[in-house]
Amino acid sequence: MGPRSRERRAGAVQSTNDSSALSKSSLAAHGYVLDPFAALLVPGTARRAPLIHRGYYVRARAVGHCVRAFLERTCAAPSALRPQILSLGAGSDSMYFRLKSAGHLAGAAVWEVDFPDVARRKAEKIQDTPELCALTGPFQTRASALCFESVDYHLLGVDLRQLSRLDEALAAAGLNAAAPTLLLAEAVLTYLEPKDAAALIAWAAQRFSDAIFVTYEQMRPHDAFGQVMQQHFRQLSSPLHGLDRFPDVEAQKHRFLQAGWTACSAVDMNEFYRCFLPSEECQRVENLEPFDEFEEWHLKCAHYFILAASRGHTLFETLVFPPSEMFPRIDPASPSGVFPASVVTSDSKGPNLKRYGHASVLLNRNIILSAGGFGEQEGRHCRVSKFHLLSRYGDFEWKSNQICSCETGAQWDGRLYHTMTRLSDTEVLVLGGRLSPVTPALGILQLGISKSKDNTTKDLNVTITKADPEDSTLSCWRHSTTEVSYDNQKYLFVYGGRSVVEPVLSDWHFLHTGTMAWVNIPVVGEAPEGRHSHSACSWQGGALIAGGLGASEEPLSSVLFLKPISCGFLWESIIIQPPITPRYSHTAHVLNGKLLLVGGVWIHSSSVPGVTIIDLTTGLSSEYQIDTTCVPWPLMLHNHTSILLPEEQQLLLLGGGGNCFSFGTYLNPHTVTLGLSSLRAGQ
Repeated sequence: MGPRSRERRAGAVQSTNDSSALSKSSLAAHGYVLDPFAALLVPGTARRAPLIHRGYYVRARAVGHCVRAFLERTCAAPSALRPQILSLGAGSDSMYFRLKSAGHLAGAAVWEVDFPDVARRKAEKIQDTPELCALTGPFQTRASALCFESVDYHLLGVDLRQLSRLDEALAAAGLNAAAPTLLLAEAVLTYLEPKDAAALIAWAAQRFSDAIFVTYEQMRPHDAFGQVMQQHFRQLSSPLHGLDRFPDVEAQKHRFLQAGWTACSAVDMNEFYRCFLPSEECQRVENLEPFDEFEEWHLKCAHYFILAASRGHTLFETLVFPPSEMFPRIDPASPSGVFPASVVTSDSKGPNLKRYGHASVLLNRNIILSAGGFGEQEGRHCRVSKFHLLSRYGDFEWKSNQICSCETGAQWDGRLYHTMTRLSDTEVLVLGGRLSPVTPALGILQLGISKSKDNTTKDLNVTITKADPEDSTLSCWRHSTTEVSYDNQKYLFVYGGRSVVEPVLSDWHFLHTGTMAWVNIPVVGEAPEGRHSHSACSWQGGALIAGGLGASEEPLSSVLFLKPISCGFLWESIIIQPPITPRYSHTAHVLNGKLLLVGGVWIHSSSVPGVTIIDLTTGLSSEYQIDTTCVPWPLMLHNHTSILLPEEQQLLLLGGGGNCFSFGTYLNPHTVTLGLSSLRAGQ
């Protein structure tokens, strides 16, 4: 890499600091963390989304956990040598000021290093801000690498790739390589070329005899979310390096041990959040803002880790992340087979279904209707108002079309996370959904589908009627609606979900499809715990409920059967062996006496969800991978819908994707089919 290329890359990396600093400032402004200094160190303000706040919150708490462990350990082991914190690539972070104001730096000191331009700007900002100067005490500013210096705070402008210069500058600034030292590299190493990052890790191990090295970085580059993440940073001209060589926690731990560190522990952010934060604190954070992006929150946390490597007599035994039984790894069984995936529709055959949080229904074997959700419409991302039709021509060809509702009736209200149920070839019922995380979509919608004069789908008409605008029985979303039978009558069983008031719902309702009236039907047995984003499908006159997100935002693995009995229904639990990985935001179908769980999100395994098969007679489970060789990658199998075509032994996957943290919104570009022919009735 030439000098100009290195300069351009350095500039791009510096811009990530500016964005990060604004996010940290917004984090504090909205009550996630106590940090009155973040806003003083950044130019301007920005209001970040709740998903960004959560991501930066868990990052701040993870780094803070390591800093606290270091200070507690060094304070408990009195030494003539002053404990030191060396923050590499510190940017505009306010850590020193937070520690100093809280009284945690008594007898300790902080050194910060970043690019010269970044360090100089920060030094100038501190000089011009009385609140910050009051904490540093008397200081000096210089035109050398040492930009700002007080008795316990030293700010240096040095390129981390120039290790000899870094070593000299730190020594000149009074850093003692023999003293207990915490090195922080918060989202730093991955922006360095692999050889530069390796050299920095090895230099730290050789230079400091008693130290902890903490790094917070990205990982898991190869799955769908990881691909979107990598593409985002490439577009910013600051690509993530080293992820291919160190794609997961185990590889990262080995990296540090090979470089001379003698002990190492690491966890992803899902595990940190579940195991190292008090439950009351998690509950406080979860109630700060309306929130409904659980999939992206868990996926973001699965793609970042915090690692602490240690060496030396004082810090060697410091277990920053001791093993915990609170977050067991539940990996799926070894695959029993593969389902091939292929693209069903392409742009040349009409507009594709690029949306998530929608609902789809099979009107007849040749027509699939989808409605609602968030996605792409007329070149922009928005809550989708147009209906999407997928129509079959011949035996194998499907074509897409978008249509609006008739002007004479009600208009689509923009809801998402609703359900749609086919009542006949020409009638669909829409229940629940939301307009925003604080606004439920009230009222039952009836969709009337009328054919065109030439009996084609090109001019198919959809008329929307509000069945009962005043009906407030359902004010939920992420629920399920399943057709069940009782006393030779058909009912819709509406279960679970969430609402503005309740983060998870455990209640249920029965809707008589003939009269459109809510009725009471006895249900006995132990009621399952509340959940949303679960799957539900009809079986033997009852309903199979699988997975979901439960209280405390914990994925569930239970499979339940609402079984018809003479006096109503009975809740039964289905015992599954081997146990399946807890999941949510998946879809489900029954084929040949087997329950198929398709895709979803899980946090207890680093593998990618495929299709889980559960034999409903024996309770035995097996796993099938999805072969995406012939499908444009990435393919995100959450927030999608799926339609089973049993005669063809196929499963159609429609839409899916989500808002991938700060990396942008990703929408699956094509409808995809899975071939299920390898799944036979006798297998």
